[in-house]
Amino acid sequence: MTLAPPALRVAGLRKAYDDVVAVDGLDLTVNAGECFGLLGPNGAGKTTTIEICEGLTAPDSGTVEVLGMTWASDERALRERLGIQLQETQLAEKLTVGETVQLFRSFYTTGRDVQEVIDVVQLGEKVHARVGKLSGGQKQRLALACAIVGDPELLFLDEPTTGLDPQSRRQLWDLIVELRASGRSIVLTTHYMDEAERLCDRVAIVDHGRVIALGSPRELIASLGAEHVVEFTTGAGGHALDRDELRALDGVKAAREQDGRWTLEVVELARAMPALLGELGRRGLRLGELATHSATLEDVFVSLTGRQLRDA
Repeated sequence: MTLAPPALRVAGLRKAYDDVVAVDGLDLTVNAGECFGLLGPNGAGKTTTIEICEGLTAPDSGTVEVLGMTWASDERALRERLGIQLQETQLAEKLTVGETVQLFRSFYTTGRDVQEVIDVVQLGEKVHARVGKLSGGQKQRLALACAIVGDPELLFLDEPTTGLDPQSRRQLWDLIVELRASGRSIVLTTHYMDEAERLCDRVAIVDHGRVIALGSPRELIASLGAEHVVEFTTGAGGHALDRDELRALDGVKAAREQDGRWTLEVVELARAMPALLGELGRRGLRLGELATHSATLEDVFVSLTGRQLRDA
């Protein structure tokens, strides 16, 4: 049996704007039929990378193969086989939903039925509404409709849920899950950890234009070697905490402090908490704030970079 070629292959990709290096020797491969996430903070190089892969921006160096083709020799054929949702899609506000999707359908030789696509993105009741009257979530779903009306093999979604309320985000997630289940390849950029964990088969964590970790969300979280994260502060007085002694506590794998807030990566919560409380008691410290959560991709990023995604 012949294996399908990768949906996307990028090697040695580099792009700089004056003195700012946006993409710095990036390599990645997206398999056919998978939802692949580019995860990282704003400014990490995700959007520049995806714009190069979409043929919208030329790289300074490196190679890009999309569906086994290149932009230099196969641009027209690639446009027919791709769907693209940009980070900000500016649509004509005086056109209706139906007119907008019909316009995008006209760009493709073959594609899907316009009304079917409108129904898929749950805008059937808005088919005659003007774009300017839509909510933010409805506009994002319309942008997705425009991206899939050509029945693409590979779909690029750049920060598709940024700025949406929780309900609109979940609705868009459900649509992306359905698209993935239909066999399409999807490349998704996001800085939302829960989005990547929910939607992606594999994730590349990107920072400063480089891939610093790659694997399934489950694999990346398991690489921490910790099932839980404990965050706490202490009140005034007593003796200062020592990082090495905290790391030596029963059930604790790693410890770090930032701005007076301690974070412990914990193998087993039932062992670590009594050990922590005992250590605080020995040092005459009272517990201030305390929070625990299961390990996430956010914790993987912090472990690799020492920074929170929101602060990066």
